[in-house]
Amino acid sequence: VQLQASGGGLVQTGDSLRLSCAASVRTYGGLVMGWFRQAPGKEREFVAAMAWSGTNTSYRDSVKGRFTISRDTAKNTVYLQMNSLKPEDTAVYYCGARYGRVLQYTRYYSHWGQGTQVTVSS
Repeated sequence: VQLQASGGGLVQTGDSLRLSCAASVRTYGGLVMGWFRQAPGKEREFVAAMAWSGTNTSYRDSVKGRFTISRDTAKNTVYLQMNSLKPEDTAVYYCGARYGRVLQYTRYYSHWGQGTQVTVSS
């Protein structure tokens, strides 16, 4: 499994960003893709995840209604559309992958891409 994340940047409060994660895997059956973030001095935390089949999504409470996870099967890419960004969303964002259930726990994701920095200024 190879994951390549991109799309981060410096934005202002209320702005939007879309992160992308290109996935190269042997099989997409049962694949779960997740977005996580890690702020300085804090542990990596769950943001959103979805089954590659598109049948199940999950979000952390603080991003519900603002962030949307989606995927383009033709491009083998998962997106995280982030709207109404807040300074507390500032972090390095990572995409992760696992097989099986859609879970919110970082430790269950065994494949990771490099991070992309998102900075939201107030």
